[in-house]
Amino acid sequence: MSWEFDILYKFQELHGPVMDKLALLFTMLSEKGVFWIILILGILLFGKDKRVGLTGWFALCLSFLLCNLILKNIIQRDRPCWIDPTIQLLVDIPDDYSFPSGHTSFAFAGAVSIFQYHKGWGFLALIAATLTGLSRLYLFVHFPTDVLVGAICGIVSGLLAGLLVRDFYKAHPGFKIPVLEKR
Repeated sequence: MSWEFDILYKFQELHGPVMDKLALLFTMLSEKGVFWIILILGILLFGKDKRVGLTGWFALCLSFLLCNLILKNIIQRDRPCWIDPTIQLLVDIPDDYSFPSGHTSFAFAGAVSIFQYHKGWGFLALIAATLTGLSRLYLFVHFPTDVLVGAICGIVSGLLAGLLVRDFYKAHPGFKIPVLEKR
């Protein structure tokens, strides 16, 4: 764990007004998943290809289940800010466990869902997801392995959701979601 603190302390050397605002922005994007939920719901409601929205919705649900309900509660890893309270935080001290990073997982689940169908927008979403993960290190609320495993969980959730949705649509060509599709 000492190498992880070494990385976190290097991030602390980067602090400044602009970096602080950027880190807070990217962390806020995944706070309680609100940005990704709104984005995916918007795609589901208003996008032409409902598969993107369905994939995103399933991916976010899988990510939440895997990271926040299962792994965090099984592993119960303390956060770096709990172990070293001398670092002044820019955010409230989180009260849930550290491993894996739910913010990062949610961001990658949403980004991978979009990327599977729209490479350009998906690439931008993957950049936002990466910056979200880095912001969690910068803000001293996650260890590097928390963020890495969170990213992996999000990627796996997105890919699995995409596979399930594509297989469903192959088995049911022409399927329409009655409340979402125009007749």
